[in-house]
Amino acid sequence: MSSRRPLLSAAVALGLVAGLCTPARAAEDLPFRDPALPLAQRVDDLLGRLTLDEKISLLHQYQPPIERLGIGLFKTGTEALHGVAWSTDYDDNGNVVTANGTVFPQAVGLASTWDPELIHKVGSAVGDEARGFNARDPRVWGLNLWAPVVNLLRDPRWGRNEEGYSEDPHLTGAISTAYAAGMRGPDPDHLKTAPTLKHYLANNNEIRRDTTSSNLRPRVKKEYDEAAFRPAIESDAATGVMAAYNLVNGRPATVLPDLGEEVRSWTGRTLFNVTDAGAPNNLVGSQGYYPSLTEGNAATLKAGLDSFTTDNTNAEPTTTAIRTALSKGLLAESDVDTAVRHILSIRFRLGEFDPGGGPYGKIGESAIGTPSTAPWPGAPPPRRWCC
Repeated sequence: MSSRRPLLSAAVALGLVAGLCTPARAAEDLPFRDPALPLAQRVDDLLGRLTLDEKISLLHQYQPPIERLGIGLFKTGTEALHGVAWSTDYDDNGNVVTANGTVFPQAVGLASTWDPELIHKVGSAVGDEARGFNARDPRVWGLNLWAPVVNLLRDPRWGRNEEGYSEDPHLTGAISTAYAAGMRGPDPDHLKTAPTLKHYLANNNEIRRDTTSSNLRPRVKKEYDEAAFRPAIESDAATGVMAAYNLVNGRPATVLPDLGEEVRSWTGRTLFNVTDAGAPNNLVGSQGYYPSLTEGNAATLKAGLDSFTTDNTNAEPTTTAIRTALSKGLLAESDVDTAVRHILSIRFRLGEFDPGGGPYGKIGESAIGTPSTAPWPGAPPPRRWCC
């Protein structure tokens, strides 16, 4: 018996090691990680493996890691109006680290070039730097970029006119398409970054911006305001929209049915739509449109928004409201699944679940602050965009 104990112990030890390694190895072999499979099949495979709580957790702007499946943190939203914003980070000791990224002219200046080809190059450089910053610290810089701003400059008193391109929907549509196309990259099926158009719809004032209503006649809405948003979505340059703070014809933009109907009808691609920062809380606060966050969040999800940008890194108010809405029958699990499917579709196209991070996965920190906008070796040829 004594001669068999070492062999038995070794077998037990090997079994324990194998048990510890199996989940990670199994996660690598799951169908959703196979880039040879169709996108929809991969999304459905991963969606089917998530628990309801895990799916709900993905609805907040800070999507937590799901370690049992080897899924990392995903941060929704990085400002990139004329270069990657939030250019400070903190090291492990809490010291401020300056990022020193590239700052391009403000949006109204970029549009003044009337040169979509040049703006496409600017967008491509911003997309490269966004990848570089994300490689440096994905907690600070995500690959879902909140840009460009396509609100029309219809009133010179708007304090953020420099963020928009012009008062003309044709020029705005052409320049925003070029900029977004550069950020998203030339690969038709993969994303360098995921550009999100701001702010749907008719957002043009800062004072009481969460309580004023932009009242649009049907023709103005179709031929003016929507006309600025549609080109970048229709050409698959942008991957979604951010809802505005204001009301549109008396209804908060956060719960406009357009978000799930009109906007999504402009493309055959899956869109990922987000709220503006704190907007879900406005529905029950300054706007007083719903009696509780439960009703407000349920209406937001049903309207066609997929991600709740609110309460900074604290997801608890959002996840609690969604669970309560489910228990009260205000939402069905299928509503959650729809939003999560939109979220996952973009994450897949960003290459997160591909070997090596997909075709843009090799863009690292060296892309930050480079003097050239030339593509990296092996990049697909650029797509042509024109007004």
